[in-house]
Amino acid sequence: MSEWLEVGEDNYVLVTEGSLLNTGLIVGSERAMVIDTGCGPRQGRKILDAVREKSQLPLVVVNTHAHYDHFFGNAVFAEAGVTEFWAHRNCATDIEVRGDVQRRFVGTLEPEMSAAEGENVEIVVPNAIVKDQPVLVDLGGLSAALFHLGRGHTDGDLLVGTPTTLFVGDLVEQGAPPSFEDSYPEEWADALRHISALRHRYDFLIPGHGKLCSDQFVKTMAETMTTAVRQARQSIRDTPSDATKAIPVLPYGPEQSRWFIKRLQETRRAH
Repeated sequence: MSEWLEVGEDNYVLVTEGSLLNTGLIVGSERAMVIDTGCGPRQGRKILDAVREKSQLPLVVVNTHAHYDHFFGNAVFAEAGVTEFWAHRNCATDIEVRGDVQRRFVGTLEPEMSAAEGENVEIVVPNAIVKDQPVLVDLGGLSAALFHLGRGHTDGDLLVGTPTTLFVGDLVEQGAPPSFEDSYPEEWADALRHISALRHRYDFLIPGHGKLCSDQFVKTMAETMTTAVRQARQSIRDTPSDATKAIPVLPYGPEQSRWFIKRLQETRRAH
């Protein structure tokens, strides 16, 4: 684990080992909010211990989306007395339906979670739901705004904003290419542009993984994805029987490009 990095008054970020997840912490006068709990009980316990070094206040948890490295630590926090787990409704549904299926992705980092054997390995589904309208969560003297900008990295991405800091989950990821497996590429580019338009309100932008991001980073990510959508569409029109011919022209690696094309085709058919 890294040390806590202060990102605005009473806002902190902790980088976990393994996937370099950015866990957020917002400390009010009455409660503290933890944003994303890691990929299993081992990591969740380390995150909780780090949180307790910073604050002994009652906790609430936010899961930014339904990927295992962001919610598999929930059971540790439930055992510690947390009863309020926030998420977008699509995220909560996905965790309930597909949470167990994701155990295979944990690998050797969390063997107990992978095998579903041991303490704090159960799937804890969020029970405090954000729908289409933003929700303000009062932490005592400080409120966190939970809001959804539409489908992007997944169909249930939740952002958390405070007066100084915006936590955006994996809608923005620094140091690695975007992960497209559950994505909506066209809408994701729109969400990134929306984040860029909001950027002036915040001093700090915290991605789901990697280092703090500038407005230019977000703009470049949006422009790259928009260009990729245009290039892939053109290639699919030119060679509809073999969409993989778009791979060499896309601004991502071969594996990411395959997923990008697959999700672009699937999500366009779903409209």
